[in-house]
Amino acid sequence: MMYVVGVDLGGTKTAAGVVGADGEVLFSEQIPTLNRGGGDAILRATAALVGRLMRRAAGEGIDVGRVGVGSAGVIDAVNGEVVSATDAILGWAGTRLTAGLAQLLGLPRGSVSAVNDVHAHALGEAWRGAAAGSSSSLMVAFGTGVGGSFVLDGSPVLGHHYVGGHVGHFASPYAYYEGKALPCVCGGSGHVEAIASGPAIHESFVRFGGSPEVPDTRAVFALAHGGDAAASADSAAAVKAIGAGAGAAGLAIGGLVNILDPETVVVSGGLADAGDFWWKPMERALRKELMTPLADIPVLRAALGNTAAIVGAAKLVLN
Repeated sequence: MMYVVGVDLGGTKTAAGVVGADGEVLFSEQIPTLNRGGGDAILRATAALVGRLMRRAAGEGIDVGRVGVGSAGVIDAVNGEVVSATDAILGWAGTRLTAGLAQLLGLPRGSVSAVNDVHAHALGEAWRGAAAGSSSSLMVAFGTGVGGSFVLDGSPVLGHHYVGGHVGHFASPYAYYEGKALPCVCGGSGHVEAIASGPAIHESFVRFGGSPEVPDTRAVFALAHGGDAAASADSAAAVKAIGAGAGAAGLAIGGLVNILDPETVVVSGGLADAGDFWWKPMERALRKELMTPLADIPVLRAALGNTAAIVGAAKLVLN
């Protein structure tokens, strides 16, 4: 059986694992991403991580000669370069990702491939996760941000400029307050991410009268679950904020389904894992938006958890 290393390189942590041709992760390891160290430092740390895994595999009689990477940022998958990146990883834009890793690892350049990390996540779910066996799948992830990927016949649709999948950055009627469009982290306004991401739900909670002392979105969910919305201003604001975020999420996914007509929909991220309090209003809004022929489309929670992007990145080079 063929074995490769899959890498999930995110803004806060980098995880990697040795993956077999059957999609099984044999063993894995993770390190903090040196997100303030610049591209060279990140490449060196990532190469050291991959090198340790390759040596461990060799010690068990397993030959690993290819590496797939799912990386934060807009990734030119043909040339293996980081086209652009947010300030979450300083100095990442312009990095020659695949060539740099191949050189540090002593591998031929063609043995390292890369895509955006959300595409890798979706590819993992399409291959061995919730959408396994589907000819096409749409995955949308709701967490710190909102991202997605459309996987068609085993390959993510990347777009002409490799920006495909930025599904958090189109207009949402929910992303307004008192007649004004809410600002989005991309520099635009009125976008899905401005109302449907985890941080956006916390911001909505405060706008709706919740206490600024409530620290984060996790605490907002705790208030919604544990409080009496009729008696507590904070609980009422929490219920309203989560409802707005979930409704915006469902509306956005439903619109994308009408456009793309996937066989299966996968919803991922921290909010998808927050339970039925978010999931049920999200799915109601999604299904309300669907055209009649799409009414019965499967809408599934992601199944692979933290290994999804590792498995998807490995699939890049197992192909």
